[in-house]
Amino acid sequence: MKLSASLRPGIDQVGYVDYNVRDFHSYDTRLGATYNAYLVRDEKVALLDTVKAPYAAQLLRNVSSLTPLDKVDYLVCHHAELDHAGALPAMVQACPNATVVCNAKCKEALAGFFDVSNWKFQIVASGESLSLGKRSLTFVNVPMVHWPESTISYMPEEKILFSNDAFGQHIATSERFDDQYDLPKLLEEAKSYYANIVAPYGKQTLKALEAAASLEIELIAPAHGVMWRSHIPQIVQEYQKWASGQYAPKVLVIYDTMWQSTELMAEEIYAGAVERGQALAKENPLAERFDVQLMHARKTTLTRLAAEALDAASIAFGSATLNAWLMPSMASVMAYFQGLKFREKTALAFGSFGWGQGGPEAIQKNFEALKYHAITETPIKAKQRPNEEVLAQCRAAGAQLAQAAWERFLKDQA
Repeated sequence: MKLSASLRPGIDQVGYVDYNVRDFHSYDTRLGATYNAYLVRDEKVALLDTVKAPYAAQLLRNVSSLTPLDKVDYLVCHHAELDHAGALPAMVQACPNATVVCNAKCKEALAGFFDVSNWKFQIVASGESLSLGKRSLTFVNVPMVHWPESTISYMPEEKILFSNDAFGQHIATSERFDDQYDLPKLLEEAKSYYANIVAPYGKQTLKALEAAASLEIELIAPAHGVMWRSHIPQIVQEYQKWASGQYAPKVLVIYDTMWQSTELMAEEIYAGAVERGQALAKENPLAERFDVQLMHARKTTLTRLAAEALDAASIAFGSATLNAWLMPSMASVMAYFQGLKFREKTALAFGSFGWGQGGPEAIQKNFEALKYHAITETPIKAKQRPNEEVLAQCRAAGAQLAQAAWERFLKDQA
């Protein structure tokens, strides 16, 4: 579907709204996605990024509706990933006078995807500017936000930051700006995007935010989702919080169960955390925001689990034992979280078993790789059904997780 919006006179968004995509390399895009490309028409004409390859024809139509294709001078590539650069070969072929502008690492990455032997390149270094006439683009390399060749660019004359994957969201919508979309929902999707895509590179993101802090920005134009013009301080503040790994007073109980034994344990851990959170709220008004969530791993997407885990200070992981190992959904959770490299959590392993053990023990062992601090040296376990003693242990552990989450939160606030 056509995506178009005017950012400024002579600057238009010409990408594609994908209402139907539901999986973005394992990211659950329940709201669809956009692939944003920006056309700047000045003394020189520049197209900033492209779209996924299947939508190249639509991009060509969008660009050609605004300028003849042989008048395009530059094809700027901020990032070689195929949701940004997939249609670049089609644009190179259709725009005979265009030069591909990117950094050296990006050229190398593009050569890994495409035959670029006949492409015209202009390599730009970080801090270098490209004049388009009355306007210009200044490039800043932001390596590992979230690929080695990632770049952002700034147009000082219009105070526009073309932010690549930073500040993006996966939302398919006809509204193109932040003040046209429900702000709480928008921030929720921006957080989910950060948690699932950018989170492993928090240190690099903080450096990028520092580089952007000196810029006067009136509009942020990301590679995905809506553009920011009315809530820029708020989204920048949220990014600083996420990138620094600030804890919220939050406890998650994530589990999978076979015959409800592990579920009974999870419910007691949840109840213990809720009770402690309510008690804390009576002592300190800040604890009124205390959040405890019970999440069945097989009935919740990895995408949502990661978004909630981003700022959770404490997490309990539970699994029934299947073939002397974890339930498959919990194995996926543990592997996914390891890759996302969230800040250290206070953690608990628990679960049930029948004739053979292994599930809860595997969780406990995973805490080493995750660099999580376990509140018990061994998992809380139940053979077949949890008895009253085991359920009491679970409830007490839930309270302990809540207390630890509160203390971590207060330490961050100090």
